[in-house]
Amino acid sequence: MSGISKASTIMCGVLLSLTASTALAAGIDTAKERLSVYSEKPVFTAPGEPFNIRECASGKKMLSIPNNSANPFLKGIIDRMKAVGDDIGLEVVEWENQGQPSQWVQGFDFAIRDKFDVIDLISGISPDTVEPQIKAANEAGVKVMTSHFYDPSFEPNPLLSSTLPVGFNEIGKILANWVTVNTDGKGKVLTIVSREVPPTIPLVDGFESELKENCPDCEIVQEINVGVAEWGTKIQPSVQSALQAHPDIDVIIPIYDSMSQFVVPALRLTGRLGDVKVATFNGTPFVLDFIQQGAVSMDIGESLDWIAYATIDAHMRDLCGLDVPEKLNVPFYIFDAENVSEAGTPAQFDTGYGDAYISGFHELWGMN
Repeated sequence: MSGISKASTIMCGVLLSLTASTALAAGIDTAKERLSVYSEKPVFTAPGEPFNIRECASGKKMLSIPNNSANPFLKGIIDRMKAVGDDIGLEVVEWENQGQPSQWVQGFDFAIRDKFDVIDLISGISPDTVEPQIKAANEAGVKVMTSHFYDPSFEPNPLLSSTLPVGFNEIGKILANWVTVNTDGKGKVLTIVSREVPPTIPLVDGFESELKENCPDCEIVQEINVGVAEWGTKIQPSVQSALQAHPDIDVIIPIYDSMSQFVVPALRLTGRLGDVKVATFNGTPFVLDFIQQGAVSMDIGESLDWIAYATIDAHMRDLCGLDVPEKLNVPFYIFDAENVSEAGTPAQFDTGYGDAYISGFHELWGMN
């Protein structure tokens, strides 16, 4: 090879390297910019016109059916809905279950028999799996609604009275951009998902598409798919096996943060606690405590109290024939080591987000 050819080859290699380096830096900068909005304190935005919620809710009953009562995130929301219900004259009851479809069916039977006004399917129960029960409820005059379930891209089941979607695709993008920034664009990722839960699909799609756009050198090394009812038995051993098979994994994304209670022990037993970053979504207090302890790196939080207020606001609007918001108007807020102390020590469900939403809803409902 001539001297000129060698020089040309070297120059091409240098240019390719510079191009790749520039693209990597640009991807990280884009990810940082997109993350910045979620590091600002959430702001209350009224989801609709003012109305007298006490007049609307007086004497009414709502049965909330979570996909599994063992999920502390959902338990926290329902507990707060009970408290909000007490303030406005709405009786809120949880149908406790262990994630079995037969138990969800029993919940519908109970609501119809005891003449509830609303059934709230909260986060995880696909209306498609209980269509006969929704039809029976409709015939009995019970309105069936979903909350914190659909992504805005979904077409809701037509049997529902109304829905309150959440930006799950948006959440996936936040997680991907966090990985990009916090691994210098070179993350080796283990994802933990529950594909039986419909919102998982747009969340994972958002994660994968954003990672591809801003972090082409990042790699999803393995995906662990675990059904909700099996989190307690399958997540920990599956994570341990993955870490042993792929020692280069440096980030774990359990897409719902209650999964973290089974991820942290796996990290501890494999000697990777503190070495492998963990980023997740929901803002459940025990996971925020994990951040303070150094076991989890980041959690995209939502105020459960804010969710409770927004859910009851929308359901009462539906019940009283008013326009229902197009989505659950609850902002996302990133907690990490720098700001997690704002959530309290130990962390609380509703601390760290400010309290503008409380006065905002009270004014909206004519309760000031």
